Amino acid sequence: MRVGLVGTGYAAKLRAEALLQDERSHLAAVVGHTPQTTEIFAQEYQTSSVNSWQELVEREDLDLVVISTVNRDHGAIAHAALTHGKHVVVEYPLAVDFTEAEELIALAKTQNKLLHVEHIELLGGLHQALKQNLAKVGDVFYVRYSTINPQNPAPRKWTYNHELFGFPLIGAISRLHRLVDLFGKVFTVNCHQRYWALESEYYQTCLCTSQLCFSSGLLAQVIYGKGETLWQPERKFEVHGEKGALIFDGNTGYLIQSGETTPIDVGTRRGLFAKDTTMVLDHLFDGTPLYVTPEESLYTLKVADAAQRAAKTGLTIFLYDAVD
Repeated sequence: MRVGLVGTGYAAKLRAEALLQDERSHLAAVVGHTPQTTEIFAQEYQTSSVNSWQELVEREDLDLVVISTVNRDHGAIAHAALTHGKHVVVEYPLAVDFTEAEELIALAKTQNKLLHVEHIELLGGLHQALKQNLAKVGDVFYVRYSTINPQNPAPRKWTYNHELFGFPLIGAISRLHRLVDLFGKVFTVNCHQRYWALESEYYQTCLCTSQLCFSSGLLAQVIYGKGETLWQPERKFEVHGEKGALIFDGNTGYLIQSGETTPIDVGTRRGLFAKDTTMVLDHLFDGTPLYVTPEESLYTLKVADAAQRAAKTGLTIFLYDAVD
């Protein structure tokens, strides 16, 4: 299977390595943000460079397009690739606009092509440990998920750009998708956010907090922050149930029950892009099922879109179909 890759950053490099290591795939072309970085990348991964993603998706010799570039462009590139009869793999989010993502899923079905949205957070050790131990804490009533990444000075890169990254919980939609995968439909969404910025395009810090009420009655708090005016890093996931709690702090995990605390093996976060790539190729060659559907990713994007509207209006957003 001949593959075209859009992007030359961290995720793109891991994709390229995975594609080179699998004899079923051939990395035929790559395009990046600038000709210089694209050429260096192409030489390193033994492929050819092209001048634009528009040129790449139009190539008749490609079967699959992998999109590993800035969030803003995901939807447009996926639409063009599907229109030209290519299978598509895209790093989350599928698009920064919910309606556009909805249209892409319909287009993929019309074209009878694969549209796979990567959600490697579901494959990682933390999520697997959560799933394996969730029943031990009984009925879950409260979850807190916090990822704070102080960076001083903040890098002037696309992940700190309003347009290129998107609304924080859309750009970092994995924070919500992990919850939706574990706990189901969401009923209401509240959200507040703040930026610290010296110029209009790039910011130095963002802090976003969202409160989700699930149809089950579960309350969840999601905190996402990065940048210069944050001082203490945190990567913590807490699950509180009527029979105990699961606490994952960094790379350590614990099951806490009455009178005892039991360590939990969290596993690794390494090799997940390779695992995702292998599963995509398994699906395309052998028809084996993938671990996530575009519709599941779309539903989380709907929740993230509700968070964006809540942050903009200050109102509680109701997702009425959550009780269907």
